[in-house]
Amino acid sequence: MGAIAVAGVTAVAVVWWLARAMAGPVAAIVAAGLMAVSASAIEESTFIWNPNIIALSSALALAAAWRAWTSGRARWWIAAVAAQTVTMHGHVLGSVMLVPLGALLLAEAARRSGGGRRRVIGAGLVGLALMAASYLPLLLHETASGFAETRAVLDYLGGGGGDAPSLAVRLAVVPLRILSWPLTGLITDQPLAGIAAAAAVVAILVWRVRDGRGSERTAAAWLAATLLWSAVALAIAASSLGSVVRGLPNDHYHAFLDPVVFVAVGLGVAALWRHGHAVGPGGRAALAAAVTAVLAVVAINVAIRPPPVASDHGYPAAERAARRIIDALRGQPYALAGLPELKSTDAYGFPLTRLGAAPTAGAGATRLVVACDRLLEPLTGAAGAGAAEAELVVRRGGGWTLVERFDASPRTVISIYAAERP
Repeated sequence: MGAIAVAGVTAVAVVWWLARAMAGPVAAIVAAGLMAVSASAIEESTFIWNPNIIALSSALALAAAWRAWTSGRARWWIAAVAAQTVTMHGHVLGSVMLVPLGALLLAEAARRSGGGRRRVIGAGLVGLALMAASYLPLLLHETASGFAETRAVLDYLGGGGGDAPSLAVRLAVVPLRILSWPLTGLITDQPLAGIAAAAAVVAILVWRVRDGRGSERTAAAWLAATLLWSAVALAIAASSLGSVVRGLPNDHYHAFLDPVVFVAVGLGVAALWRHGHAVGPGGRAALAAAVTAVLAVVAINVAIRPPPVASDHGYPAAERAARRIIDALRGQPYALAGLPELKSTDAYGFPLTRLGAAPTAGAGATRLVVACDRLLEPLTGAAGAGAAEAELVVRRGGGWTLVERFDASPRTVISIYAAERP
């Protein structure tokens, strides 16, 4: 947990570095300042989940790639690909950002010649070799399991990702979520502010691509292309992002784009700062409006800051539930199941195992423990402790009697069944 919090704080510093390299100190202060107060970014540092590290790793990938582009030092591409590898391991959707990174690398190689081009290509190949090596454990697992994960992904994509909104709807919703989430939080909580924030980011990037000069224009074009490509790719590949479920943190799936949004705002304010001093009253009015908008975003994030305790009461609640489960089991072997079945049972399997009461892997269980997450009921259409649970019990062979049911947290109910005696 502490490591994730440190990663979140470090990401602020890296965003400062990236924004300063692209547009100077004003952009750095604005981008890093917005990330430092972002309720979304703060929440990403408060619980243990693999996507919570990707804002840092993607910021490092972007910063290293930009450093490679501006300095001409090819070795920075190795650092960029290494950081991108961490992003991809943090969440598989992070692989989306490999395309804009690769495009900038190829553009860098194209503008070099001779030895410079060879060094860029060589650094890219070294980075890709490191990335490939990092996936060897997964390859071994897939080979040993009959490519279970690969087949699951193909089944998911082949089925359209489940009951999801149409692609047209996702192409409208997903970009809005990507652009608004870092600045104003969940789009359904602050719809008007979120739409305004997203529109502002788009306007800034269009303006800087059109009117920017030199490396700043290149930076704006690269950031804009990264957001555009990622929005389309995620709308196609991550159908769940087309539906907003309060309390379900799948906005973190696209947290690798948060640094891009913060830096984009920084570019806009920095440009207005320069124009405000150069073009008289009109420019100063625009700058005042921009500063007011930034302060409004800060105020929104202060108002919606995450609660000091997670909505599911965190690991202490899971451990208390595990102790209660152990008391109810009375030493009998048990199986652990979850509802909806797509969700892992590790939230309770881990504390149970840590307390010396690991679930039974095979047959022989005389108890059945079912953990139902109420939060996911709108997505599955199946309520726990009801028809869905009854169906699960039947699929487990029937012959089970409910012996105890209790709330492990405001969102999770635990049911414990005993095998009926013949």
